Amino acid sequence: MIMNRVFFVILLSSLLFSCGKSEKELAAEKLQLAQSLYESGDTTDALMQLDTIQQFYKGAIQAVVNASQFEKKIYADLLYRAQDEMDSLNVKFEKLESKFVTEKTEFDRYTQYIHKRQQFEGRWDKSFIQIHLDERGDLYISSNYYGDKWLNHVALRVYDNDLQAKTDTVPLENVLNHHSDFLDTKWEKVSYRNGADNGVIEFIAQHADRNLKAVFLGTRYYYIILETYDKQAIKDALALSKALKSKAKLEKKIQSLQSKVG
Repeated sequence: MIMNRVFFVILLSSLLFSCGKSEKELAAEKLQLAQSLYESGDTTDALMQLDTIQQFYKGAIQAVVNASQFEKKIYADLLYRAQDEMDSLNVKFEKLESKFVTEKTEFDRYTQYIHKRQQFEGRWDKSFIQIHLDERGDLYISSNYYGDKWLNHVALRVYDNDLQAKTDTVPLENVLNHHSDFLDTKWEKVSYRNGADNGVIEFIAQHADRNLKAVFLGTRYYYIILETYDKQAIKDALALSKALKSKAKLEKKIQSLQSKVG
């Protein structure tokens, strides 16, 4: 009885196997599916199907060759698109970059972008918000105070009517909270790095057309009205920061695609 069951299972398996599709046929179906997926705009799944053919259907030699050729075509198409995107980005980048001067001192690890309207000459006796940007696209702001009395400020709030944004607190003992004085003049500079601006940069850029005010928060409060050119500098720097990051990401993508096409 047991032998009869074993024989039946073997016979059934043999029949099913003989009725199954060959490796060549299965690979051809995968290739057709990949072509259909790519034409419908699903590049990722199309590449997955082509990879499956090359990994698991190596006996279907022609299908593997066709899959490899089609894969290179897809990567070539992606490369052309990325290069077109880079061309468009470069136009935008050059327009933004023209609003800045670059500088790299012995104290700078990366090249700094300084907005032409925020060059420090002529600002040493003024209180203002400064934007800082480097070649990586890293961005932060600083609050610069000038006066005859210490504020000991540790944060900044920017507002207009019911709209407002506030930085994180940078304690007095923090190296990013700098004080200096000469005779009766006091200078304070607080840098809000590594996200400590807490959305203030985006807030100013989004509302640059409004009459924004800022209050330096310390042992006493100090108010300023943001200059139009300072608001524009922050807006331009944010846009250039995004362009720098997009450009670096796109350059890596193009290099990767070039290695897959060749």
